[in-house]
Amino acid sequence: MDNLPVAVRLNPFKRPASELPILKGATRVPWCDEGYILVERPVFTLHPLFHAGCYYVQDSSAMYVGHLFRQCVKGRRGRLRVLDLCAAPGGKTTDLAASLRTICGDDFLLVSNEVMKQRVGVLDDNVARWGDPNVVVTSADPAAFAALPGFFDVIVADVPCSGEGMFRKDARAEKEWSPDTVKLCASRQRRILADVWPSLKKDGLLIYSTCTYERAENDDNLSWTAGELGGEIIPPVAEFEEYGVELTPAGHMLRAGKSLGEGQWAGALVKTSETGRETVDESRLAVLHPLRMGLKKGEMKGKVFVPDPDWALSIKFDRGSFPCYEVDKQTALHYLHRDALSLPDAPVGFVALTYRGIPIGFVKNIGTRCNNLHPQDRRILMDI
Repeated sequence: MDNLPVAVRLNPFKRPASELPILKGATRVPWCDEGYILVERPVFTLHPLFHAGCYYVQDSSAMYVGHLFRQCVKGRRGRLRVLDLCAAPGGKTTDLAASLRTICGDDFLLVSNEVMKQRVGVLDDNVARWGDPNVVVTSADPAAFAALPGFFDVIVADVPCSGEGMFRKDARAEKEWSPDTVKLCASRQRRILADVWPSLKKDGLLIYSTCTYERAENDDNLSWTAGELGGEIIPPVAEFEEYGVELTPAGHMLRAGKSLGEGQWAGALVKTSETGRETVDESRLAVLHPLRMGLKKGEMKGKVFVPDPDWALSIKFDRGSFPCYEVDKQTALHYLHRDALSLPDAPVGFVALTYRGIPIGFVKNIGTRCNNLHPQDRRILMDI
């Protein structure tokens, strides 16, 4: 696994003052303008700008889903409401958020959902670091979205699969694979698609993807969705063939060893079936009990306004709202480790620390020392 290539995708709305050192010698991912394949794998935990959401570590083949999304929504007008259905740990969500903000400005809504309770915390942390306030985080079963008929313009479903694209990364994935596993996964994927289908509006888009090479889980399931639920497959277009991207009957295949990355399949269709009365009111999202919704700057505690830790990470952070204080790398790491800090030259009170010009979080400077306000559950655990 240590010899496998590693890729990152930059956050176009968080640009440090100079190029990231990890990009030295890196090559571009052909289907992602912000994607880079690194020369070597650094220790990301010891990079403050990783924690600040300046980039996301994502397999280069997984970035193809974002490319297909951008191609499919090109030319669509008006506010876009998008659901990333199986979103943890957050790679596709952060890609979608950046793409939507580039295409739509502020005029979009992205719901990032993860049904597995033990995984949704990681998703929420990664959304917080990325810093886009138009992303809502939920942890609902796909069937729960039926309460929002016709709500979404686009659903991205990167569904659980038999995982052949994980074989080089995870020996356990290969040991657990079997023909019965493929059948079980294909059946579960159809249930997921059928459950969420009512929430996609007529003429809406489904972007469907897996990290397996099995036709039963890929082309066959997208064809089943079109035939049984009502849709028209968007014919796949040959591109990036020189990088090993293959056409399949209903989509695009990236195989480990033949293309860049560890493996991905992706295809798309347009919904043709009627939905009935569509939900327009976005406050109806409350039925999903979101974990994260909207921009939270902080709260009044007595007569003092205390900033929310995620306010500093937001791409909407107003640098005039609190004093900013630039720190070096070691101080930034001590902050992220939740160590005690002393910043005698910093203003007294709540201060936003920055590293290479990018906010990383808040401290409360009381003069002789600072109260470290970095969230306990996000602290660096390794020695720094």
